[in-house]
Amino acid sequence: MGDYVVLAISCIFVNNILLAQYLGNCPFLGTSKKMETAVGMAMAVVFVLVMAGAITWLVNTYFLSPFGLEFLRTLAFILVIAALVQFVELFLKKTIPALYAGLGIFLPLITTNCAVMGVCLININEEYTFLKALVASFAYAVGFGLALVLFAGLRERIILGRVPKPLQDTSIGLVTAGLLSLAFFAFKGMV
Repeated sequence: MGDYVVLAISCIFVNNILLAQYLGNCPFLGTSKKMETAVGMAMAVVFVLVMAGAITWLVNTYFLSPFGLEFLRTLAFILVIAALVQFVELFLKKTIPALYAGLGIFLPLITTNCAVMGVCLININEEYTFLKALVASFAYAVGFGLALVLFAGLRERIILGRVPKPLQDTSIGLVTAGLLSLAFFAFKGMV
């Protein structure tokens, strides 16, 4: 049980997929202007990442590796992720149209979100068991959501402040992301 807790803490804080490994920055910067959109994107990524982590582990373990088809890993993983994102997109469109509209183009971009693909590949490369892959996928997704929500809160505060013209919008967003990344770097000594 202790190994799983250490793995979760490591994935959320120490090896945060956004702030330590710099994967998934497009939706990070694109959906972090409003807290509601950031929370919605975080929940969508949690669902997609946990499901993708589990399904890609199963596909790799029981289909690709036994038949020597590891070279198809990227293609197979993209197909799994794309199918899951389509499911989430249809679900949000039917049940929460306001969130669907708020996420806009960034919802289908989860398909090509390198954070989702990165976590699936990390699970395979680290040779995690199914349960460890599930815990890691969930923890990476929680770390993604935590970073996204923290960043959205910071960006909402920045809008209220006086920002010099050259640093407005994306520029101040990148500077703030760098500072938030440095804050998470302090967790490196934990695990």
